[in-house]
Order: sequence, then C-alpha cells, then structure tokens
Amino acid sequence: MKQPTRWLTAALAAVLGLALATTTREAAAADSPYQRGPDPTPASVAATRGPFATAQATVPAGNGFNGGYVYYPTDTSQGTWGAVAIVPGYSALFANEEAWMGPWLASFGFVVIGIETNSRTDGADARATQLLAALDYLTRTSPLRNRVDANRLGVMGHSAGGAGTLLAALRRPTLKAAVGLAPGTPGNNLNMSTTQVPTMLVSGQNDGTVTPSYVQGIYNTLPAGVEHAWAELAGNDHLSFTRPNPTEMRLLIPWLKTFLDNDTRYTQFLCPLADSTGVSRYNATCPLVPSDGPPAPPTSAPPTTGTPTTPPPSGPTCTATYRTVNSWSGGFQGEVTVTAGTAAINGWTVRWELNNGQSISQVWSGTLSTSGSTATVRNVSYNGSLAAGATTSFGFLGSGTPATTSPTCVSP
Repeated sequence: MKQPTRWLTAALAAVLGLALATTTREAAAADSPYQRGPDPTPASVAATRGPFATAQATVPAGNGFNGGYVYYPTDTSQGTWGAVAIVPGYSALFANEEAWMGPWLASFGFVVIGIETNSRTDGADARATQLLAALDYLTRTSPLRNRVDANRLGVMGHSAGGAGTLLAALRRPTLKAAVGLAPGTPGNNLNMSTTQVPTMLVSGQNDGTVTPSYVQGIYNTLPAGVEHAWAELAGNDHLSFTRPNPTEMRLLIPWLKTFLDNDTRYTQFLCPLADSTGVSRYNATCPLVPSDGPPAPPTSAPPTTGTPTTPPPSGPTCTATYRTVNSWSGGFQGEVTVTAGTAAINGWTVRWELNNGQSISQVWSGTLSTSGSTATVRNVSYNGSLAAGATTSFGFLGSGTPATTSPTCVSP
C-alpha cells in the first residue's frame, strides 16, 4: 500500500503546484491595472502587428505643432490606453519617415500621435516643446482624449527629434518613458543627469551622424537611480530608423509596455536581452522596475468651521519667463513659460514690449493681440487652468533681432 500512497502524494503535490503557479501568475497579472493583451511570447513581441485592431485619424495644424496623425486601438472595452508622441528628425516629415511605426505600436495597445513640426528646420528645443504640446492636445482637447490615460505618457523621436525627446523628458519629469532614436544634434552634448524619466537609447552601429561614441556619452550621464537602457543595432546607419525595423520594434514594445503600462510581463525580453539577433551592444539597469502607476490625487483639506484664521495666499497670481529658442538672420523663435503662484488659476494673460523693430508672425498654445509695441498673449482653452505652482508654455515666431524680454503675467 505504500506505493499507491506515494503516487497519491505526488499527484496532490503536482495539483497544488499547478494551482500555486496559476495563482502566482494571476496575482502578477493583477499587479498592474493597465496591462493590455494576452501574455506575450518571443513570437508575439517580434510580430509586425499586435492583438488589437487599429484606426487612424488626421490632426490639423495648430495647438502648438503642425498637425500630424493619431493611431489608436479601436477596442473600447479595456479602458484607457497609454500614449506616446513621436517627432521626426531635422528637415524630415513624420509622414515620410516614421508613419510606419504608428499602426505597429497602436496594435500592441498604445495611442500614438505622430507630429509634423512647425518648421522642418526646428531645433531640438522646439521639437521638445512641440512633443509636449502634442501630448497636451491629445489628452485635453482631441476627439480621442477619453481613450487616453493622461498619467501614462511617453515621448519618442529620431535624430534632432531624439534630442528633443530627451529635452522633453527633462522638462516634464511626470512622463513615464522616453525613447531617443539616434538622438543628437550638431554641437549639442546632451546631459541627462537630472532626468527622472525611464529612458531608452537606440543607435546604429554604422551611424556616422550620431556615432556610437556620441550616444555612449549621453548614456553615461543617465542617473543610476532612473531605469535606462541602450541598444546598438548591428549594421544600422542613421537612416535605418526611418524604415520599418523589426529589431528596433522588438526592443521598443517591451520598453513601452513596461513603463507606460507597468506591465512586468515584458521585462523578460529586456532583462536579460532575450533575443540579441541584430543587436551589437546592449546595456540596461536590470531588473527594470516600472513605477507604481499614476500619482494619487491630492488629499482634500479637512473641513473647517467658523471664520478662517489663515490669510489668503500672498504673492503674484502668476509669473512669466522668456527664452529665445532659436534665431536666424532676420528672425527668431521665442518661448514663454507661465507659472501659477501659490494658488490655482483659471486663465492667464502675458504682456511684454516689442523692441528693436520686432514683430510676431505666429503664436501657438496662446492667442495673440498687439497694441502699438505691446504684445498680449492669452491662454487657449486647454492651458488656462493651472494648479498652484504648475506651469505651461506658449511659443511664437518673431521677426527682427531677439532681445531680453521681461513679460508680466496676470490672472484671469
């Protein structure tokens, strides 16, 4: 009778083990409410299309960038989706060079907005501004805003757009992911030592424009306390990122899934690198640990009774600071950052004096009026309400020579 007893014991152990494994997987899957799609496999990550049907919409010019395209899953049963904004490189068009990425990424469960820049010669700073403007448009006023989780946003770009991506991450530390594809601009040695955004760099082994040593210099500045990775693609040059690239996507999809969706099912493909085919160099801060998700809403103050004894907040309702983003013979691009004071504001107006024969030809993320030499810019619908200490920005193109400007801000 001992032999059947051993068989029974072994069978029970196997059943319990299976149940435990199943429970563990279910618990892991429940760790993030943002997971979308079936359990990934090496084949599914390498596929040219994910499990979700997609659609495409055109974005008109305005809202701080020159229009573009949105790609999104058509499934409305799984809640909101994480989103990523993509910007092309210097002199390039998204429609010509990165549009192939839109439906590919969207089919894996992301909303993707690919933008055209206000000028094809915009530098990295301007591309950073436009990336952030695109995310603001997508989450605040676009027809698809109800499909997007405003707390799960990322940025991506190629070449000068890749440099703009890294600058956007520095400016907006609440982003969940940044991907720089051969990120660089001439003479712009990017220092990422203060970033708080999980960052992936992808470069080409044979890139003579943004060389491996240049990318390594950027990678070396990424802080140890922030998750980051660098993949060098074997045999790729600077333009390899402008054509459908399965090796690149096999890296990007797990990165975005991990940090936009907090989906740890995908870290197995990056830590360690599960498939090194086509990858000549790879470094990562393994294990890659996503954040805990969107920040908790602010706690309301307890109700008070009687006459309040605390005086109202003091100080200006808002402040404005100006910087010159770019300049050329006879013209320049400027940017003004508006910061709310110690209390929330609902609407703002910025004024400054034009000098040296200056005039303004175009404004984005604001509404311009002029009277004599005084320029006045008021908020638009999506950037007028700011929490205490929060910031927004608007940009403009001007003629003449840039000069030191001291704008003032009032609210409303």
